[in-house]
Amino acid sequence: MPIVQVELLEGRTLAQKRLLVEKVTQAIVEATGAPAERVSIIIRDMPKENYANAGKLASDQ
Repeated sequence: MPIVQVELLEGRTLAQKRLLVEKVTQAIVEATGAPAERVSIIIRDMPKENYANAGKLASDQ
């Protein structure tokens, strides 16, 4: 049973998340042969003030 965790900066729409889980599930099925019913996906929305790159908070950019 594949379990995938996806961390995103907050702000994606429900429609974008639906498309994401559809595409990720499809990729896992194609790559591993696991049935789609066994693929679980966890989406974690991260506040922009909790992520930094190159010494800058995403909320400051």
